[in-house]
Amino acid sequence: MDFKCCITGIPSISEEVKIMTLSSMKTLYFCDMIDNKDNALKVAEILLKVKAVKLQPNQPFTWASGWKSPIYCDNRVTLSYPKERTHIRQAFVEAILSRFGKPDLIAGIATGGIPQGALVAQELGLPFIYVRSEAKGHGLGNLIEGHYEKGQRVILIEDLISTGGSSLKGVDALRKAELDVKGLVAVFSYGFKNAVENFKKSDCPYITLTDYAVLIEQALNSNYIGKKDLTLLQSWRGNPSGWMQEK
Repeated sequence: MDFKCCITGIPSISEEVKIMTLSSMKTLYFCDMIDNKDNALKVAEILLKVKAVKLQPNQPFTWASGWKSPIYCDNRVTLSYPKERTHIRQAFVEAILSRFGKPDLIAGIATGGIPQGALVAQELGLPFIYVRSEAKGHGLGNLIEGHYEKGQRVILIEDLISTGGSSLKGVDALRKAELDVKGLVAVFSYGFKNAVENFKKSDCPYITLTDYAVLIEQALNSNYIGKKDLTLLQSWRGNPSGWMQEK
């Protein structure tokens, strides 16, 4: 799988970039880490509908890192809505089967990837395990919970990718346990350049059900945001760590 940089408002490092032109004549760039564009728009619609994602370009959120951000994402909210939860589960299943084939087991990353992963494993009739953020400090001291066997093919489930750090810690833990990590699938990604590079360095294919560029497209189409909001939303993607810091 090619890893294509998804930077909003500026060209990708890859020449194979698809360009989506909005009615405002602005452009957003997105890449083939999206499994299905139509379904990506539907998942984006769901995230906005249930308020798992909130966009506030004029009243930015402050992340734990200190970054100012026009977006807040908590995909765990989708679990409270059965119809929407089922759609996301099926989107995961379709993405896994179309891109990777059926694995031997599903793994979730704590904490957000655990419930999503369990739903996917149930639908596929597969065993489920999960990776802790760190090994238990008592008992057996497990980092990976659940039964597995060396050499099994596994797909990792994540709810959100920012830099990819926590996701790749999970990949590394599974590989050290001698499991064959075929890839990772997440609900949403901001599409940061360093995340793309980090996954490439780790030689771990990944796809997402939807991402920032598709979310902005859906938000504009549904009048969740106006054309005047696009400049701020695009500029954040170009420089997330420094965005609005002067304010």
